[in-house]
Amino acid sequence: MRPLPGALGVAAAAALWLLLLLLPRTRADEHEHTYQDKEEVVLWMNTVGPYHNRQETYKYFSLPFCVGSKKSISHYHETLGEALQGVELEFSGLDIKFKDDVMPATYCEIDLDKEKRDAFVYAIKNHYWYQMYIDDLPIWGIVGEADENGEDYYLWTYKKLEIGFNGNRIVDVNLTSEGKVKLVPNTKIQMSYSVKWKKSDVKFEDRFDKYLDPSFFQHRIHWFSIFNSFMMVIFLVGLVSMILMRTLRKDYARYSKEEEMDDMDRDLGDEYGWKQVHGDVFRPSSHPLIFSSLIGSGCQIFAVSLIVIIVAMIEDLYTERGSMLSTAIFVYAATSPVNGYFGGSLYARQGGRRWIKQMFIGAFLIPAMVCGTAFFINFIAIYYHASRAIPFGTMVAVCCICFFVILPLNLVGTILGRNLSGQPNFPCRVNAVPRPIPEKKWYFIFTSFWAYKIYYVYGFMMLVLVILCIVTVCVTIVCTYFLLNAEDYRWQWTSFLSAASTAIYVYMYSFYYYFFKTKMYGLFQTSFYFGYMAVFSTALGIMCGAIGYMGTSAFVRKIYTNVKID
Repeated sequence: MRPLPGALGVAAAAALWLLLLLLPRTRADEHEHTYQDKEEVVLWMNTVGPYHNRQETYKYFSLPFCVGSKKSISHYHETLGEALQGVELEFSGLDIKFKDDVMPATYCEIDLDKEKRDAFVYAIKNHYWYQMYIDDLPIWGIVGEADENGEDYYLWTYKKLEIGFNGNRIVDVNLTSEGKVKLVPNTKIQMSYSVKWKKSDVKFEDRFDKYLDPSFFQHRIHWFSIFNSFMMVIFLVGLVSMILMRTLRKDYARYSKEEEMDDMDRDLGDEYGWKQVHGDVFRPSSHPLIFSSLIGSGCQIFAVSLIVIIVAMIEDLYTERGSMLSTAIFVYAATSPVNGYFGGSLYARQGGRRWIKQMFIGAFLIPAMVCGTAFFINFIAIYYHASRAIPFGTMVAVCCICFFVILPLNLVGTILGRNLSGQPNFPCRVNAVPRPIPEKKWYFIFTSFWAYKIYYVYGFMMLVLVILCIVTVCVTIVCTYFLLNAEDYRWQWTSFLSAASTAIYVYMYSFYYYFFKTKMYGLFQTSFYFGYMAVFSTALGIMCGAIGYMGTSAFVRKIYTNVKID
């Protein structure tokens, strides 16, 4: 192995330094969540939007709400995930102090003209509700309601806050909306609030438990489904193993018998099966540059999925705004050498010479797909003036991550892959002239994110990932065996695409979920839903394709190692 050039070492060191800057910061520190008596407690107003369109959110003060008299406090995005998820915290202006009760008091007044009334009426018709934060604890409230006839509209004007504390920490927040006032043009509406502090026995580390839904996520039907799936996987693996072992044993016996024949008998015999393509089975795939990039990207996505699920099982990422997305971005950037290693080594084994081009395609394949979709949806978000519109500075930050972190680390992985495992070590020699392929007939061949529930049972997700990997490998091995037995040596793309076809099912199911399980509507929410479902399905397909190829590659290498080749 040649030592890495000095420039490459510097690039790797710089990329690692930038990567450390990306490391998600936790806000759950002792000093940040403790208060002294009478110390200020900030009520942040986040976003407002229609209940049925979770991703269609706007700034809270995009509706003509009034602000309290207290001096404004600026807020900055503490993590990249916050900025990408459209968190827009604005100070409410309400005067709240730790353990200091506030009797019902007016904090501002809305001068309701026709334009403001129309804005509130539109929000009430579309079931708008808003989100607030106190000490990182989310609170939700409804804007207003209509009467039974839909002729008169009412605004909730009184926010009744009940805050629970344990020692010097806030552990619980509840909001009750009262003071229903009819919306009449050219009138004044007074907005009021009150704060009641009460002692609570809830521990600080358990304060987010009230937002979880164990009856939904930990229902017995989920345990039964996991157990049933595992039993099916065990049965599938056992069945596939038994059938393949018996079939391969017969194939080995037949091929051994053929070895004992003389040349005359062998010429008169009926030779068929996967042994006949031993000189072509390790021939480079068509379009090796794209294929290698897909395999490298799939391996990286698998590594990211595995690491993020493990981190989510260990840490309660749902307690921090944007922490899941920030963690995923950090892990994706950190695992870029995985992409370069597997993609670069495979491309080298297939005789590829344009390794720099392959490295660029592998590094930017997934980021280009995600960023392209995000920027397209961003134009719609900007048109709607939605809080989901990604700020220009965040776009620049994402581009910097791609060019100054992902690309250098991918380069390191590519060079390591080419040097450590880039030499062909196939058990069979590849023929100079491709074997003709016989003609044949081809007659075969999501509640947490889109709803308001907080997903936290990542143990289930880990089991599902394991089941997915096992089933994918089993299915692709069977498909590849049938393909090779038909004397078709083009198994690389077949193994990848047969495993990646899972993405088609997932995307088709997303249509069913959209039309029958949700009440989403509007151009923005529809574009957001189907755009990011397409990204998710494609990434899932690439990951499954890479898993299927890696498993099938080991199978093909194994069977051709154990057979005698002249």
